[in-house]
This record gives sequence, structure tokens and C-alpha cells, in this order.
Amino acid sequence: MDDQRRADYWRRNLRLMLTLLIIWFVVSFGFSIFLVETLNQFSILGAPLGFWFAQQGSIMTFVVLILVYALMMDRLDDEFGVSERDEQGERL
Repeated sequence: MDDQRRADYWRRNLRLMLTLLIIWFVVSFGFSIFLVETLNQFSILGAPLGFWFAQQGSIMTFVVLILVYALMMDRLDDEFGVSERDEQGERL
């Protein structure tokens, strides 16, 4: 891979990480700290929504973001020809 393709790969990787970190920040800090009073007007299974985001929602969001990152990076690796596959396209 030449230097330009490496730079493009790294740039897209950083853009993906930054996007996912912003989503995580908004859910973790925005919903469970900054907007907690507004969200507490609603409830999920009897728990105030702001409390739910602080206790469960941010953790669930983080796990989903890990899955999204893995899937998106797998596609990016395939696109740039750096995936961990053999000649038949099977995972190593």
C-alpha cells in the first residue's frame, strides 16, 4: 500500500472513531448528566429515563458502538485490501 492509501485509510479510521466517540459522549454525558432533569420526566420500566441512561443506556450504547466499529473497520479493511482473509475470501 502506498503512502497516499495509508493516509486515506488512517483518515477514514480516525473519522469513524471520532464519530463513534462523539455519539458515546452525547449518550454518556449529554443524556445522563446534562439532560438528566429533562429526561427524568419520562420513565422506562419505572426508572427515570435520565437515571436509566446513566446506569444502562450508556453501557448498552458503548457495546453497540464496539460492534459498529468492528463491522465498519472490517468493511474498511476489505476496501483497502488489508483484511485478514485467505485467497478464497475466508477469514483466517
